[in-house]
Amino acid sequence: MMRILHVITGLNTGGAEAMLAKLVGGMDRKRFASQVLCLLAPGPMAEAVLAAGVRVESLGLSRGLPTPGALWRAVRVVRRFKPDLVQTWLYHADLLGLAAARLAGVRRVAWNLRCSDMELDKYRRLTRWTLGLNARLSGAPDVVLANSQVAVQVHERLGFHPRRWEVVPNGFDTDLYRPDPAARAALRAEWGIPEGAPVAGMVARLDPMKGHETFFAAAAEAARAMPGMHFVLCGDGVEEGEPALDRLVESAGLAGKVRLLGRRSDVPRVMAALDVHVLSSSFGEGFPNVVGEAMSCGVPCVVTEVGDAAGVAGDAGVAVPPRNPRALAMALRSILAMRPQERAELSRKARQRVLDRFSLAAVVRRYEEIYLGLAG
Repeated sequence: MMRILHVITGLNTGGAEAMLAKLVGGMDRKRFASQVLCLLAPGPMAEAVLAAGVRVESLGLSRGLPTPGALWRAVRVVRRFKPDLVQTWLYHADLLGLAAARLAGVRRVAWNLRCSDMELDKYRRLTRWTLGLNARLSGAPDVVLANSQVAVQVHERLGFHPRRWEVVPNGFDTDLYRPDPAARAALRAEWGIPEGAPVAGMVARLDPMKGHETFFAAAAEAARAMPGMHFVLCGDGVEEGEPALDRLVESAGLAGKVRLLGRRSDVPRVMAALDVHVLSSSFGEGFPNVVGEAMSCGVPCVVTEVGDAAGVAGDAGVAVPPRNPRALAMALRSILAMRPQERAELSRKARQRVLDRFSLAAVVRRYEEIYLGLAG
């Protein structure tokens, strides 16, 4: 049996965290034993990992530069678990996980990159320093995985020079993320949205890369043309009383038309309640999970051309340039103005595209093949 220790920054709600939870839950238990080590406190996605029967340990760090003591605690976890492979997720975990593996005598290390173009001036100096150091050390892991071809290209421009690249797209649980007419009706009633009103939404944490300013500017323009529109947003930090979002809603003239739901444990139901899902990111996306999740729910997507988002949506959605609210608004209107039969066909096509190209089972099998190849 192959033992794999996954090292990740934390287990808050996010694409990398969700993919890790799906991966460890879907792997063949007869051939693989998994454990997860978080640098920070685990966060809500830890529940999904634990539900899969996988142990979660935490170093309990605060955000900032890891201390030598934190590194030695990580080394003790590695030595105790005795993995055949250390798989790391996200930049800070890539760095600490590589160091801990080497100090613990583990020969096989894999990195996993989950984003593409980083506008580093929007992030802290430590993140920029970590990324630069990772670029210099990127030849040390046995393989560097990425969830998009764009991520490979961007990181090569940043100086990454791994021995081997592997591109593995994200996979989706199409039984969990599915059309759900009952949830659609119940949540719209809960939100006070009139029956038949067009609803656009976005599931994304509050982060500079997610482009909330672009979303609200586009929403304002779309709502002027379609006064009955409503907007639903959820994710970490996206909640009532958040000053930055309150200002955006007010300046867009959307008071009474926007529901800010914060973190939700029922994202599949929220997505199923939408008519169209928006990805307004301006940079940084690799393979955005939310696009595949919404499509799996039968919800067409309007996406910005960042990472592999346009390739995921394909002909079941509309892609527009980033930071272009007018183009985003026009794309929203183009979908919402379709006749009911046309929208139903687009919804069917969106789900079928995920079933055909991005099933979770196929993606998990690809990870297993890579891991077994490293053990050979």
